[in-house]
Amino acid sequence: MYQEVGNTLRAAIARGDYPIGDRLPPERDIAEHFDVSRSVVREALIMLELEHLIDVRKGSGVYVVALPQNVSSARVRNLDENTFGPFELLQARQLLESEVAAFAATQATKSDILKMRQAIEQERLALNAGCADESADEQFHCLLAQSTQNSVLAGMVEDAWRARKHNPLWAGLHGHTQDFSYRWDWLEDHQRILQAVLRRDARDAKQAMWQHLENVKAKLLEISNPDDPGFDGYLFDSTPGVLGGMAP
Repeated sequence: MYQEVGNTLRAAIARGDYPIGDRLPPERDIAEHFDVSRSVVREALIMLELEHLIDVRKGSGVYVVALPQNVSSARVRNLDENTFGPFELLQARQLLESEVAAFAATQATKSDILKMRQAIEQERLALNAGCADESADEQFHCLLAQSTQNSVLAGMVEDAWRARKHNPLWAGLHGHTQDFSYRWDWLEDHQRILQAVLRRDARDAKQAMWQHLENVKAKLLEISNPDDPGFDGYLFDSTPGVLGGMAP
């Protein structure tokens, strides 16, 4: 969906509706005009930013800096109609991984628990060292999925992380991030998830994972929002509902 919004905005820039130097309408207005969520607008703006058509200035807005016909095709060669948005991926992960966490709470072995504890400790060491490396974060999520003892679920989670790492829009989103201190909050989220798994509490594990990915979405929306840093941007309710007829 973000491609449609981005393509329409690109066409408006090409027509001269927004000359070079002009500020695009606020994100909220664009969302209302297209009747889409602001996360979709955010993805569309990241797409245009990667094409070097606009410049996103924190606290100021989004400005046109080039016309489409003046942009080299090499700049957009890594974007196509199949490139999904980062918030689309987070939505999918939230639905998938909250159920995975619930199932893991009933299946995880002592060995699985030990491996997840080690991943959290590696994450803590990286943060203490001021390192932005996310490998321990990824490892925790993948180990949790592996602890379901279901290779299909584990593969789905691993595929989601692989897609995340190779997504140019995700890289563009993180390009606005200067301060990674918020990752301490995510570490605490991981600890809450693991504690629920230790208690064999499937409901709490599901809720903890759901809220963790809700926190991730909210933070990424906040740090990449040029118009309104206070916008919470929740895509779903904070409480997970029933998925596919399964009890939470």
